[in-house]
Amino acid sequence: MQVIHSTLNPNSEEFKQNKAAMLKQVEEFRAIEQKVVEKTESRRERFEQRGKLLPHDRVALLLDAGAPFLPLHNLAGYMMHDDKDGTEAGGATIAGIGYVAGTRVLVAASNSAIKGGTITPAGLQKTLRLQAIAAENKLPVVSLSESGGANLNYASDIFVEGARSFANQARMSAQGIPQVTVVHGNATAGGAYQPGLSDYCIMIREQSKMFLAGPPLLKAATGEVATDEELGGAEMHTDTAGTGEYLAENDRDGIRLAREIVASLGWNDLATPLPAKAFKPPRYAAEELLGVVPDDARKPYDVREILARIADDSAFLDFKNEWDSHTVCGWIKIEGYPVGIIGNNGPITHKGAAKAAQFIQLCEQTRRPLLFLHNTTGFLVGTEQEQNGIIKHGSKMIQAVANATVPKISILIGGSYGAGNYAMCGRGLDPQFIFAWPNSRVAVMGGQQAGMVLRIVAEQKQRSQGIEPDENVLKFLQESTAQQLDSQSTALYGTARLWDDGIIDPRDTRNVVAFALATCREAQQRTLQPISFGVPRL
Repeated sequence: MQVIHSTLNPNSEEFKQNKAAMLKQVEEFRAIEQKVVEKTESRRERFEQRGKLLPHDRVALLLDAGAPFLPLHNLAGYMMHDDKDGTEAGGATIAGIGYVAGTRVLVAASNSAIKGGTITPAGLQKTLRLQAIAAENKLPVVSLSESGGANLNYASDIFVEGARSFANQARMSAQGIPQVTVVHGNATAGGAYQPGLSDYCIMIREQSKMFLAGPPLLKAATGEVATDEELGGAEMHTDTAGTGEYLAENDRDGIRLAREIVASLGWNDLATPLPAKAFKPPRYAAEELLGVVPDDARKPYDVREILARIADDSAFLDFKNEWDSHTVCGWIKIEGYPVGIIGNNGPITHKGAAKAAQFIQLCEQTRRPLLFLHNTTGFLVGTEQEQNGIIKHGSKMIQAVANATVPKISILIGGSYGAGNYAMCGRGLDPQFIFAWPNSRVAVMGGQQAGMVLRIVAEQKQRSQGIEPDENVLKFLQESTAQQLDSQSTALYGTARLWDDGIIDPRDTRNVVAFALATCREAQQRTLQPISFGVPRL
């Protein structure tokens, strides 16, 4: 491999402007994340009066100190449903992949400090995505549960699809993926099935409550009067009903038990360990990733400048660059392991699509994972491209992406427009992980382009009807369309709707990709012990 010679000048005015713009966007999404933490922190006194830990503290206590942790979907539901100011982003769940007792696991903790952890439609979609990540990557799941269940303002949006989360739990148990739940508070109605469908259920004395119908509903429905403890308390469930396997004394004790259960799984014994390989870090500083991408999206840049700052020793083996230079394909190593990359230095041409499809098959042949770095306006259009079979070759590329069985990781580093988003393994093509830089945009097309298209269509329609077009009406249509599409293509808009697995600081790109790749490699080495119906409580 050849070392990439960077031509980036960190002392130039352009670099400084790009860096300042990117830092502003990083600070924006970090500030929103902090607002959520601060709102949770404002409930500390209330939790302490009840002898409870705050949800963030529970997660910190569960995870191995100093071990890496990859947050997922921190801003799910941002400015959606009941979130009016960003303080309720996160889908009522704190989640990510980290280490518990030396075992890589997926952690999902109810953020009960915000509206009792009640679930909105975005929260449900986050749960389903987390389950998909756990299943695909063969990760044990540890849930720290305390939720009021569905947000009743959106019950009709959640009820039917909500059953899928229970089905996923049952199937993961049958697949051989252990699920451990600590019930930190109330788990009522549908919420009771989440711990009930877990393989290990830990309840906390005089704190956990789990029932299909709480005392008020029971009295209204049947006339029976019962206390919380009689109906669904921790001691009843561990001593009498047998729903819980372990009885803890408080939050800390419950989390201790969860860690001991994970340690007892022998999970690491079920995988053939791959050796840690020697590698050299990139020759260029990660800090410089802040200034690589122009603040003006119309200005081109070489994706190799990004590769130089994430690849081992900044080395890259280019593939077929002389045949097409717009779609960049080639191999790098990250922490010693080879990775095939596909990036964009322009729109995807018929040659670029064919080249990428061939490259994907080469990676498939030798089991090398794929890393997609999105920055494309989409497929190139025009008479020449159509006559050269852009639809045919574009279809080949999409087929190759869709059918590749190697791990696929996508990073949105710029624009990802039209069918280019599909061909570059956007959300709909099911990458194992997909993350976004804060400057990135995802849309069917750019706002200005969309506005002009609708203007032309409206003008032609009016003229065909013998109507003289009104310039003011056409201008309003064009500008309002552009504004709408631009506002619906931002990284914050997309991450709120789970179009990605989270926004990341560009400086963290190498670490995030390395962690995701290691997660995928571990899954490939792991042998599960499937059973027919999951583990039932008898």
